[in-house]
Amino acid sequence: MITWNQAQLHAFAAADDLHISPLREDGRTYGTPTWIWSVAVGGELYVRPYNGPASRWYQAATTQKAGRIRITGAEHEVTFAPADDSVLNAVDDAYRTKYAPSPYVEAMLRSGPRSTTVRIRPAG
Repeated sequence: MITWNQAQLHAFAAADDLHISPLREDGRTYGTPTWIWSVAVGGELYVRPYNGPASRWYQAATTQKAGRIRITGAEHEVTFAPADDSVLNAVDDAYRTKYAPSPYVEAMLRSGPRSTTVRIRPAG
């Protein structure tokens, strides 16, 4: 299992520029980059779709299970997997802390986005 290094996680935790591009149905072409909120928790990187399971990038990510992200000025080939339920409370806390000034934070804690939390790891 390949994981992010501590320097990457530290930079990701502070960054607000994650763009996600899951692979398209052909398994080779990347989708249009979508800007989304991200948090680093317990040595992992997590994202949530604002529109829950209806989100197009989420549907592609969970179907294809791979793609690319751009964060902190660098592109990374990645894999996508559902987050384990055991981390959801910590991910909630990370969203509250990182995005506290935003009026959209509460929406990201609702059942739709929460139940569709995605773990992102480096591809390898």
